[in-house]
Amino acid sequence: MSDALDYFIKVRPDAARPYFQFLKASGRHLDTRTRDLISVITKVATQSERGLRQYLPRALRNGATPHEIIDALLMAFPVLGLTKILWAIDVILDMDIPEFHPELIDAEPAWHAVAPVAEIPEGEAGRFDVGPRSVFVYREGDRFHVYDSRCPHQVTDIPHLALDGERLTCPRHGWVFDITTGACVAKGRHPLRRFETKVEAGVLHARW
Repeated sequence: MSDALDYFIKVRPDAARPYFQFLKASGRHLDTRTRDLISVITKVATQSERGLRQYLPRALRNGATPHEIIDALLMAFPVLGLTKILWAIDVILDMDIPEFHPELIDAEPAWHAVAPVAEIPEGEAGRFDVGPRSVFVYREGDRFHVYDSRCPHQVTDIPHLALDGERLTCPRHGWVFDITTGACVAKGRHPLRRFETKVEAGVLHARW
């Protein structure tokens, strides 16, 4: 939520409350994915980069695929026009979301080697690059927690320097995560994306 919107809600709750109730009620007959795709289209129509950066991750988090998002933009071509669609693609490319990479957009979930187990210290978190994706790994004895390095808010790629003990802070908007559980413990509410893991031949693998 922006500082301006937060201020508006605090000083004019009588006006803000009905507005948000209207927005919630207006989509009650639509499934979540459809609402999210409509939200993405409206942000492109108004060329709100901040809004697109917020609602695109929400659509992905709620199950929309990159192909569905691109199809939604193309279906809205009569309203958006080519210029706004290309503007949206430029924003998406700048966000550098792995799932949108041409070589990954059609990829099925698969296992990826992250690192040899011997290189992952116990009770600490580390960041590893695995092809176009980076992940944070936290080890608890023989248990491994592997999380996407991208913040669930606006998919900012969180750097290793953002780690402070067991707390990981996104530098863009200050969302704070507990790296032992992936839970968001301050500012936001969505957890880090967690991947399934397995160990084979002494190597940690994660599936995405």
